[in-house]
Amino acid sequence: MTGLAAGVLTSVLAACGGGASTGSGTGSHTTPKAGGQPGVTKVDVTLVDFRITLSKSTFTAGRYDFVANNNGHQVHALEIEGPGGEHRTRTLAPGESASLAVTLKPGTYEVYCPVDGHKDLGMETEITTVGGGASPSNSTNSGGGY
Repeated sequence: MTGLAAGVLTSVLAACGGGASTGSGTGSHTTPKAGGQPGVTKVDVTLVDFRITLSKSTFTAGRYDFVANNNGHQVHALEIEGPGGEHRTRTLAPGESASLAVTLKPGTYEVYCPVDGHKDLGMETEITTVGGGASPSNSTNSGGGY
């Protein structure tokens, strides 16, 4: 019976991504960051009525996994727009979450909820990504030119 349970557990773990590789196959290895995947940093994003909170306030160029959690009572989504392009999650019902893989390049990014009118109600922030050495920042954007 113990052997059967161990076999089932091994199968479940393998199905959850235990052997998947997203690397280039060149044989080089990178150290996993907080996201669990090599070279990817996890950022928890809390979406509530009507504000966005990021678990990280400094960003350097690289790969990030933004995990958006809708803790509000309205539908929300997450969009990140800047030098690395535009990236968006699906619309999330209250209690739902989604992951958004983004490679950030140096520059300023607008992070906001693209659902009708939510950005104007304060669901926006701005992050600055640096290539290294400078002090990046995360501040609320009070509107105006992007």
